[in-house]
Amino acid sequence: MVLATRIPEIDKAEKPDAVAVRYALVVEYDGTHYYGLQLQSGQPTIQSELEKALKALTGENIRIAASSRTDTGVHAYGQVVSFKNTAKLPPEAYVHGLNYHLPADIAVKAAHPVALDFNARRMAASREYTYTFISSATRSPLTARFAHRISGEPDIAAMNAACQRLLGTHDFASFASEIGSEPEKSTFRHVYRADVVKKDHLTVFTIIANAFLRHQVRNTAGALLQVGAGRMSLTEFENILESRQPGLAGPTLPACGLALVKVNYPLTFEEMK
Repeated sequence: MVLATRIPEIDKAEKPDAVAVRYALVVEYDGTHYYGLQLQSGQPTIQSELEKALKALTGENIRIAASSRTDTGVHAYGQVVSFKNTAKLPPEAYVHGLNYHLPADIAVKAAHPVALDFNARRMAASREYTYTFISSATRSPLTARFAHRISGEPDIAAMNAACQRLLGTHDFASFASEIGSEPEKSTFRHVYRADVVKKDHLTVFTIIANAFLRHQVRNTAGALLQVGAGRMSLTEFENILESRQPGLAGPTLPACGLALVKVNYPLTFEEMK
């Protein structure tokens, strides 16, 4: 007589189905040695380093999504990225564990559990960037990586007068280096804040908008610098804005002075669980 072989049932209590969770990370980085945030074949990027660290920490192949795609050499104090995984680690484990595996110029500042449908880019209400100038007759080794050196002192009042023309909703095509080919690609953006302040030997341009076009902040900073140096009038600045011709504003200033300061959401991370 042939006895049937009994296949034991899997104890589901001992081997539960893996349930994914989503986390949002607040990340700070010095972008000097990276080819931007987004993955690029054969090049070091912020995304590649974060994903390698996530793999080392969780053992999972994880793809992150970011709130803003910073370019080569651009820095961030408050970049937000999100990812989905099944590790179910507590927030502090993601912070300390990822920082253990990340290089010294990238750091996770906070980790927040969020809903599975959280989208770091689409759900963002606004982004805040700064562009920093340093007035110095000679190079400054301690600030060169984070500020663009200029000669002389710019006219802060004139720059702020130009900033006032940026507030509200406008077609910022003239301040973009390139425009997407899709017909529905809008170049309208809403600017909530734009101003220039003097901080000792530094001049800091701050701008907050719902979103930004390619190189918009660096081109805007370049045009403002022209105004501050007396090489462009306020009327000429306004004409550039109203002309809506891609690439008209500028020059495009170096990436070293640009930093993503903060990403704002309509709700707190606690409310987006």
